Amino acid sequence: MPEGPELHLASQFVNRACRELVFGGCVEKSPVSRNPEVPFESSAYSISALARGKELRLTLSPLPGARPPREPLALVFRFGMTGSFQLVPSDALPPHAHLRFYTAPPGPRLALCFVDIRRFGRWDLGGQWQPGRGPCVLLEYEQFRENVLRNLADKAFDRPICEALLDQRFFNGIGNYLRAEILYRLRIPPFEKARTVLETLQQRRPSPELTLSQKIRAKQQKPDLLELCHSVPKEVVQLGGMGYGSKSWEEDFAAFQAWLQCYSAPGMSSLRDRHGRTIWFQGDPGPLAPKGGKSRKKKSSQEAQQGPEDGAEDPPSPNKAPSRTRRAQRGLPKQTTAQVPERTSLHQDPEAPPVPDKGKRKRRPAPSGRRRTRKTKADTPSLEPEGTSTS
Repeated sequence: MPEGPELHLASQFVNRACRELVFGGCVEKSPVSRNPEVPFESSAYSISALARGKELRLTLSPLPGARPPREPLALVFRFGMTGSFQLVPSDALPPHAHLRFYTAPPGPRLALCFVDIRRFGRWDLGGQWQPGRGPCVLLEYEQFRENVLRNLADKAFDRPICEALLDQRFFNGIGNYLRAEILYRLRIPPFEKARTVLETLQQRRPSPELTLSQKIRAKQQKPDLLELCHSVPKEVVQLGGMGYGSKSWEEDFAAFQAWLQCYSAPGMSSLRDRHGRTIWFQGDPGPLAPKGGKSRKKKSSQEAQQGPEDGAEDPPSPNKAPSRTRRAQRGLPKQTTAQVPERTSLHQDPEAPPVPDKGKRKRRPAPSGRRRTRKTKADTPSLEPEGTSTS
């Protein structure tokens, strides 16, 4: 799922791509989208964007002399798992372009599209940020920090720190990969109680004898968890690219993968939290780790190349197809073009559950006169929103 940095990069892309463009006409919505129609029409208007946490506000502003006369309209987007913006020729719309804004003549007609493959993204009219979301970890750091430390009595902080970090009332913009990277850098067990981790920050006060430059240097050398909630997302933004309007998708995503230190990295362990989300970590998971949860360790690239005799084989990730070699060993049919899964981008959550096959498995007839005992599956955790309904 796109997190704070991706929404911020999307706003930068929209502002950069649309700065010199004039849009005109009606806003067009795809018939399959369940989001509201956008009742906006103008002969000439501009588009600008602003991100806050996991939301992006798009503002449509009529230009002087535009017809019919009307006030600006703002929409607030939440990207779901696969949302993004693209600017394309109007006669080459990408699949799943569920909302489209067209440029006005003269000049080649272009379309700014909100593209959402899985249709989990949402937009609301009016421009109001979703109620209940806390300050943005990227753009409102001081307010964000104060909001967390002022509300440590909230029951959200009774939970493990890895789960509290997904609560958008307090950590607006933090998601699954960011929480893993932040906790890993501080060597904090993901299932340590959140309040235990954060209460120590209430007493942290820099010495009044330090100069401003010394205080800044001390923060850079030994940042705390809330400071990393601000600085780690900034690192992702500084990587740039990330596929927003860029043709060099592979290079952008390769840079992001090289930046990751913990999330889905070789040698790291993983557990499911109570929402069914996978948290990656190293070392002890902490005292609030789920009972009976089995920690899986991701093999290094060297271990992955070893044969069955050299090392135990980890089960394949659910969103990855078996390699050609494994397919051949198992006698599986070769994939056709229609079966090849779509490539993963930063707009897609690697932890998203695979879509179940709707076809029913045929049962072989039971032995004569006897019924086969039906096996029951173990309970699996349900996938819940990240922390609160506002995620």
